[in-house]
Amino acid sequence: MKKNFKMKKVVVLLAMTLMTALISGSSYANEDKVFKMSTTTSTQSSGLLDVLLPVFEKDTGIKVKVFAKGTGAAIRDGRDGNVDAIFVHAKSREDQFVSNGYGTKRYAIMHNDFVIIGPAKDPAGIKGMSNAAKALEQIAKAGSMFVSRGDDSGTHTKEQALWAATDLNLKEVKKDLIKKGKQYNISFKAPEGKWYMSIGQGMGKATIFSEEKQAYLLTDRGTFIKYKFGRDQGLDLEVLCEGDNALSNPYGFIPISPKKFPHVKYDLAKTFVQWLISQKGQTTINNYRLLEKQLFYPDAIK
Repeated sequence: MKKNFKMKKVVVLLAMTLMTALISGSSYANEDKVFKMSTTTSTQSSGLLDVLLPVFEKDTGIKVKVFAKGTGAAIRDGRDGNVDAIFVHAKSREDQFVSNGYGTKRYAIMHNDFVIIGPAKDPAGIKGMSNAAKALEQIAKAGSMFVSRGDDSGTHTKEQALWAATDLNLKEVKKDLIKKGKQYNISFKAPEGKWYMSIGQGMGKATIFSEEKQAYLLTDRGTFIKYKFGRDQGLDLEVLCEGDNALSNPYGFIPISPKKFPHVKYDLAKTFVQWLISQKGQTTINNYRLLEKQLFYPDAIK
């Protein structure tokens, strides 16, 4: 009787061990099909990733773990080897990233454009202007409230280029950013005055803050459409300046170099980018609309 009981106990233990091994093996297998991507907040805030990633996972079985942050922080993730790919929108910085050996190649994925939004009352009188630098200059001269992300993002990089194109005197600003417990030091040139508010936040939070303050803001069109038409609470701010070639907003995807960081999951990142530039990926991007408004335009397939 005792012998039978011991035998049953051994069988149960063996079964439990086998089950644990199978679960553990499945977990490792699933983990092998996951890669990490740092991306600009606008790809998430606009809702695009909510459309792209499920389709990609269904097609390939690969999951993407997303870290949405400013482009500068995303590039730092790539430079530190903390992710397997970056998906951002600051082309000059992306090209430098690849040139320095951190990424294998920049793939042109899509574009939209930046717009300057603001209150319907438009105290600076920029409505209808198509010269973005002149519009910013007019906002500054009027002393009208302007919100800057101030977070070293792609949008912030574009904003700095626009301020540099004005005739205004700019001052050097040094700022500490704290993201997920890490501190970063950034410096940039910006106009002087209490009307200019640098808040160190992502696109979504900057949009909401601008709404509360009824201030002007530079934003990508995709996020504006999402916040204006894709939420129950809507957005009172309006597009006041658009159409300048200087407001172009291209997005690039860069797999992290396995030569620089042998641990990265280059094959999974490469699979994703090949899917993004495929007919299906580009069509998915092209067809993403909000209330029949197109948010992004594919660049890999014309």
